[in-house]
Amino acid sequence: MALLSRLLSWLVPILVVLYAVFYWQVITNRKYFTNDVKLNGKTTIVTGGNSGIGWWTALDFAQRGARVVLACRNLKKAEDAAKEIKMRTGNSEVVVRHLDLASLQSVREFSNKIIESEERLDILVNNAGLARLQHRAKATEDNFDLVFGVNHFGHFLLTNLLLDLLKKSSPSRVVTVSSSGHRYAKEPMNLTREDPAVASLLYPHLEGYKISKLANIQFGRELARREASSGVVSVSLHPGTIYTPIWKNAMTDDTVWWKVLYYILSPLMWLSMIDEEAGTQTTLHCALDDSIPQLSGSYFDNCQVMAPSALAEDDEMARRLWQVSCEATGLKCTSTN
Repeated sequence: MALLSRLLSWLVPILVVLYAVFYWQVITNRKYFTNDVKLNGKTTIVTGGNSGIGWWTALDFAQRGARVVLACRNLKKAEDAAKEIKMRTGNSEVVVRHLDLASLQSVREFSNKIIESEERLDILVNNAGLARLQHRAKATEDNFDLVFGVNHFGHFLLTNLLLDLLKKSSPSRVVTVSSSGHRYAKEPMNLTREDPAVASLLYPHLEGYKISKLANIQFGRELARREASSGVVSVSLHPGTIYTPIWKNAMTDDTVWWKVLYYILSPLMWLSMIDEEAGTQTTLHCALDDSIPQLSGSYFDNCQVMAPSALAEDDEMARRLWQVSCEATGLKCTSTN
């Protein structure tokens, strides 16, 4: 008992010092976007804008005078989110549109409504995403892996269907929220399509969070290359490790053990992660800063350009992913050298 007491007397101060160092490096070192950019007369779309960093992004855009479209699967939550944003900002130009990124048909319907109802589109933020930790397989309506389908295929089709409107409104921007988790993808993507008669998924190797976040960066780079002369700027980013509802959704949708683990870890996560407002800052920097047009195709972290993994910079793989994504989503794509 005396030995345990002595160990604790040493361990607790050491842990306090380590956490203080971590807090200083990770929390207090966060950069904030402070430029007074106005967005009056501009139209923005934020996917997943009903919660988390998507909501904070939409709030900031509305405060700057933009027309903000919340593109969300859950309309009740989206309407509540829009109401709160309107109340806080006094901006009545905050509208809700249904978008389920797990359904290509929903993406097409959403895009058609935007093209019919909006005269311009200045900023598209591909923010919505899934981060499932469980191994239980789930598929989208179109038989893709659920995480990859939502995080990449859905946003790929959405962006391409709205590309003419973005070009019409140029200079415009596409900001895709990726993650530092892309670095855990160690092998090139296997882009092979399987026979749907014998395979559970059409693209069984395009599965999971880390691969989808790698795809986000490659999509951002290839879009920038293709649209280099059109006035459409494309960048991707890591928002930071954020204490956000995505963790609860990721860890509590399966077995009771994941639920228990989440509630055990939740206090530690709260202490060691940045909040949602801080996690929005790199998105805002990419969407609004004057320096971004000269940096199209880049990857950002903490409001500055950061080199992604070597795989993320494989431009040949990015080109092949683009063609496979066209095939998967039924999009007619032109090849470019």
